Amino acid sequence: MRHLYINGNWTAPASDTPGRAVLNPADGTTITQVAEATVEDVDAAVAAAKAAFANPTWRDTTAAERADWLRRIADEMQADKARLGRIESDDSGKTLPEGEIDIDDVISCFRYFADIAAHHAGRVVDTGSNTAISRVVYEPVGVCSMIAPWNYPLMQMAWKIAPALAAGCTMVIKPSEVTPLSTIEFLRIVDRLGLPPGVINLVLGSGASVGNRMVEHPDVDLVSFTGGLATGKRIMATAAETVKKVALELGGKNPNVVFADADFDIAVDQAMNAAFTHSGQVCSAGVRLIVEEEIHDQFVTELVRRTELIRVGKATDERAETGPLVSAEHRAKVEEYVAVGLDEGATLRCGGKRPEEAELADGFFFLPTIFDNCRRDMRIVQEEIFGPVITIETFTTEAQALELANDTEYGLAGGVFTSDASRAQRVAIGMRHGTVWINDYHPYLPQAEWGGFGRSGVGRELGPTGLDEYRESKHIYQNIAPEPVRWFSGQK
Repeated sequence: MRHLYINGNWTAPASDTPGRAVLNPADGTTITQVAEATVEDVDAAVAAAKAAFANPTWRDTTAAERADWLRRIADEMQADKARLGRIESDDSGKTLPEGEIDIDDVISCFRYFADIAAHHAGRVVDTGSNTAISRVVYEPVGVCSMIAPWNYPLMQMAWKIAPALAAGCTMVIKPSEVTPLSTIEFLRIVDRLGLPPGVINLVLGSGASVGNRMVEHPDVDLVSFTGGLATGKRIMATAAETVKKVALELGGKNPNVVFADADFDIAVDQAMNAAFTHSGQVCSAGVRLIVEEEIHDQFVTELVRRTELIRVGKATDERAETGPLVSAEHRAKVEEYVAVGLDEGATLRCGGKRPEEAELADGFFFLPTIFDNCRRDMRIVQEEIFGPVITIETFTTEAQALELANDTEYGLAGGVFTSDASRAQRVAIGMRHGTVWINDYHPYLPQAEWGGFGRSGVGRELGPTGLDEYRESKHIYQNIAPEPVRWFSGQK
C-alpha cells in the first residue's frame, strides 16, 4: 500500500506492516486500509525535508512565490470541495454540511496566509548612529513535524501547513491514525501541482511509534501538535532533549456564561451550538454552561426541550443535525464520564445513552446529554470529556460568574451572553481564555490568533502570530564606516 508520501513519491513502508483499517463511525464499516509507517520511514521523511530545506529550489523561493503555491493549493481544493467534504464526513462522522464547511475553512486558511506571506518581512532598528545599519529579518525555522487530531483532520493540519509554507519551512506531517483520508487526498493535490520534492512529506501511524520519532528526531527544528493534554506534556518533555521549538494546542474545558439579561432565545440556541456541534468533539466546545440563578429553571427547561429534538444521524441522512462519535473506544470514554457524573450526584436531565433507532445501532452514536445541579469540584465539570455532554452550574453575581469561568486548568475559549455591553467587555477581559465570544459561539477567523492559556498549550495558530511560530528572527548589524576600536593596550 503506497500511502506514504516521501520526497515527492508515493511509497510503501520500509518494512512489511499490517496496515490499519479506517472505519466509518456512522456504521462501523471499513472504508479502506491504509499503510502504517515505520521509524525508518520517519527518518527518510525527515531527511527529505532537511534536504529540501537546503535545496535552492525551495530555499531561494520568494515570499510572493510561496504565496502563489498557497493560492494554487486553495484553488485546487475549491474545485474539489464537494468530494473532499464527503471524505471528511465519512472519515470523522460529521454531517455532510459540516464536512464542506471544514473544507471552506481550509481554503480560507491557505488564502489568508498567501495574503500575508510577504508581510512583516522585518524592520530597521534605530542605532542612534549614522555609521551603522541595523535590521531584524525573519527566516524559516527549518524542518517541522506536524501532528493533527482526528476531530478536524484537514482543517487542523491546514492551520499548520499553510503558515509553515508561507514562512519557507519544510515538513513531515502525520494525521491521526483514526482519520487520515482527507490528508492523503490533500497530498495528492500537492503532488499534482508539483510542489518541490521533500517540502511536504506524509507519514501515517500511531503516536506511540511514528509520532514519537517525529518529535525526538534531532533534525527536526519545530514540533506542532494539536491533541490531548497528556500527549502534549510528553511531547514537550521529549522535545526538550533536543531543545526544539514546540507549538501545542491541548484542548479545553470551556465556560459559556449566560446572564439573566441575555436574549433568551439566542442564548439557548447558542448553548446548543456551543456544546453539540460535531457531537461535542471540539476542543473549544462550550460544554461548561454557567447560568445566572434567576433564569436557571426556565433556561434549563427550554434547553432540555430543544436538545431532545436534535436529530442524530448519519451523514447520508439529510435531516441529521449531528453525527456519531469518532470510534467505539471514544464512545466508551464518554459513557464512563456519564457514569461518573451520576456517581458524583449530578442530575441527568436528558441523553446519557445511545439512541434506540435500529438504523443507528452499528454506528458510534450517543445522544446529546445535559447534567444539571453540577458543582465546580466534579470531574465532569473539570475534565475534558470531548463529547456531547453539558454540565450546568449557577451564579448570582458577576464576580462569581467570572470566578467559575476561570476555575479550570485549561484556558482555550469561552463565551458570555448578556445585553449589557459594559458587562460583556468586563467579563471578556477578565476571562483567562485565548478566545472569548460575546453573544456568539464558535466562529473563528484565520486573521485572528487561536490558542490557549494555562494547560491549553503554548504558542498560537492563525493570524500574524501563527506565521511567526514558523519563523526565527535574526538581527543583522552593519557598520558602514568601520574604524579601529583600540580597546586593548597592545593595539594602541
